[in-house]
Amino acid sequence: MPADLAVIGLGHLGLPLAQAAVAAGVSTLGYKTGPEGGSLTPAELRRMLSGGFRPTTDPVELGRVRTAVICAPTPPGPDGAHDLAQVASAARTLAAHLRPHTTVILESAVHPGTTDDFLRPLLEEGSGLRAGRDFHLAYSPSRVDPGNRDFTPANTPKIIGGLTPACTESAAAFYGRLTDKVVRARGPREAETVQLLETNYRHVNIALVNEMAVLCHDLGVDLWDVIRCAETKPFGFQAFRPGPGVGGHGIPQDLTGRAPRSLRMVELAQQVNNHMPQYVIRRAAALLNEHGKSARAARVLLLGVTYKADLADQQGTPAHEIALRLMELGASVSYHDPLVPAWNVLGHPVPRADSLYEAAADADLTILLQPHRTYDLQGLSVKAQLLLDTRGATPTGAAHRL
Repeated sequence: MPADLAVIGLGHLGLPLAQAAVAAGVSTLGYKTGPEGGSLTPAELRRMLSGGFRPTTDPVELGRVRTAVICAPTPPGPDGAHDLAQVASAARTLAAHLRPHTTVILESAVHPGTTDDFLRPLLEEGSGLRAGRDFHLAYSPSRVDPGNRDFTPANTPKIIGGLTPACTESAAAFYGRLTDKVVRARGPREAETVQLLETNYRHVNIALVNEMAVLCHDLGVDLWDVIRCAETKPFGFQAFRPGPGVGGHGIPQDLTGRAPRSLRMVELAQQVNNHMPQYVIRRAAALLNEHGKSARAARVLLLGVTYKADLADQQGTPAHEIALRLMELGASVSYHDPLVPAWNVLGHPVPRADSLYEAAADADLTILLQPHRTYDLQGLSVKAQLLLDTRGATPTGAAHRL
């Protein structure tokens, strides 16, 4: 049965897009590009299936749709840049069945120039068709914020950059069925650079506030109170909060080797953010020492090992490095996370605490990494012998904050 839309790649980008399309009444099929996992719950997936969503493993079906959106993952490669292997695989599969007049859109996170210089040749060579003449080609940066209930695909503006004006309009017509507002970029390179700017903006501002956290601790200043006051400014300021590291799927890009010059601020931001797990360990060791205990043989409980609160996704979570460094110091590490039934660090299983409060009372140090909403932080602060809050989520004075 033909569908209007094929979503190629059913991971953290593809599944939310497919969900939005099904909700908008668009007949949608999904095609996996590899071992992917998204943030949708089993109940949400069941609703999608009952709404007409159809997963498929048959690439022939990709040639029966009006619109194909490539959402293949682009994880960091050995050099830290986006690995385009799954995008290439998706492009070749689609090209073998591509029909004239199809609209092809790339949503995967990529560096500027990828749609025209990398994706376009693969599609043209594999199909014998020409982009901009025989089929439409465009880029649209994904703006998925997993777990955000305030901003959904329907009320988040969509950026479109097509190879030609006709390509832009065709892609805009599709996204106009899903969202309230479509914004047209000058072309695919501009649209790709929107994704670059938005991702780097997040990482640079997190780095700034992470540096402020270290500085304020050294000065004896309550950073969390500073942020509370600063965010009352109605212009020129957006509040970011520090943490034990930066996780998620958005990779900061300084474009070293891919542009005439690199983004030095982004490179520095990466250094700052990559240092935060080590800073957490330093603070943990200092707290234990202040209370007459050594990190060696200390019982340390980690709370929330996902990259974001209330999500099961562990992509890039700083919890892995923190657990590893604690183990290297000789600490006995356990964890609790309502969304993660089993957890491994470098192939070694980490013991899971069954009873949260008993585990916190027994641990020499409890480190809050993600404040899942199921956690009673007030009660936890009472039970824990020593609590380090890396997110500023506990009541004031209830814990040692980062």
